[in-house]
Amino acid sequence: MFAEIITIGDEILIGQIVDTNSAYIAQELNKIGISVYQISSVQDHREHILQALEEACSRADLILITGGLGPTKDDITKHTLCEFLQDTLVLNKEVLSHVEYLFEKYITTPISEMNRQQAFVPSRATILPNKYGTAPGMWMHRGKQVLVSMPGVPFEMKNLMQHEVLPRIQEQFHRPFILHRTIMTYGLGESAIVERIEDWENALPQFIKLAYLPNLGKVRLRLTAKGSDKEKITEAVDTAIQALYGIIGDIIYGEEEAGSLESGIAKIMTKKGLSLATAESFTGGKIAQQLTSIPGASAYFKGSVVGYATEVKKEVLGVPEDLIKKHTVVSEEVAKSMALQARKLFKADFAISTTGNAGPTKGDSDVEIGTVFIGIATPNTVFAEQFSMGNHRVRIVQKSVHKAFELLKKEILKI
Repeated sequence: MFAEIITIGDEILIGQIVDTNSAYIAQELNKIGISVYQISSVQDHREHILQALEEACSRADLILITGGLGPTKDDITKHTLCEFLQDTLVLNKEVLSHVEYLFEKYITTPISEMNRQQAFVPSRATILPNKYGTAPGMWMHRGKQVLVSMPGVPFEMKNLMQHEVLPRIQEQFHRPFILHRTIMTYGLGESAIVERIEDWENALPQFIKLAYLPNLGKVRLRLTAKGSDKEKITEAVDTAIQALYGIIGDIIYGEEEAGSLESGIAKIMTKKGLSLATAESFTGGKIAQQLTSIPGASAYFKGSVVGYATEVKKEVLGVPEDLIKKHTVVSEEVAKSMALQARKLFKADFAISTTGNAGPTKGDSDVEIGTVFIGIATPNTVFAEQFSMGNHRVRIVQKSVHKAFELLKKEILKI
């Protein structure tokens, strides 16, 4: 079966906010075997909404709508849905009681008549209680098709999806089994990977599809299989992935479904009781940021010095001035010194360092833009490797972050 997602709001179309709702809904639908045929974003405009609904209903069995449910005059979704479904708005006393409760308990401004309008819903809609907001979710029918309207506020929408929408979909719709397995690779470009796995790809069963997803220093290989026989699909994908490890196991660093590379590092270091520190220059703290975005990072991550300026490398990290004068700040020797000093400063088992030229100017070094050095200090040794990461600043930084994690994981697995 197919679903379509419609997001309503001028703020999306002018780029004021990023539509994260569609990505979340699509992911959740896919988990339960529903394919998303199309995602559309439309204005808070009656004719535009009506056209989007008509087109979606011509293609899909399930239409999920977010946005346009606020108390202001420009939020017209409920009125337009009534027109589309030939229904009328009626006062729902349960919704009204909930709105009044929220104002009484959490909102300091007095409730207005406009706020009470949130309690008017299509007469034939099944109300989906929204515990976090005043706009309820609504489950509606158009023949055999189902239309679901939810608020555009992400945390309100997600709660409704998890506790109201997904359970109803699973109960009411017959769905195929869909399996995704995404293999993460680092250190080799897409075209090179294609050449190495060409025979393997050509031998895949027809019901398994392969997608290449390149992104700044890493390539994800997503295998997707769909069908009615869960056991057959699972076994076939397992077999294909085992064969893939035999071909490119040297560049595989796990599966996306099990978490990111940095989350894998976090699990290993926590399990082994190891600690980590970072000394970052051109990456500007991005390595530390990605590590600390994972809950529980305090179990292994000690801290970071962002030694962007040469003076900080010398005065805070303690990199010898004569070393910098002899080799420049962008060098193997300075990267090794930064890693060693960070490990010492934070009393950590491991340390990562980065120094390089991300552009657009060369700064305190004459090396070419895109030249970077990544240092790793371990309990037993210290080393630094040189890389050329291109000439685009954002690309240079993010590719270097990925490479740093790759180098670190190799070393912590040796302990």
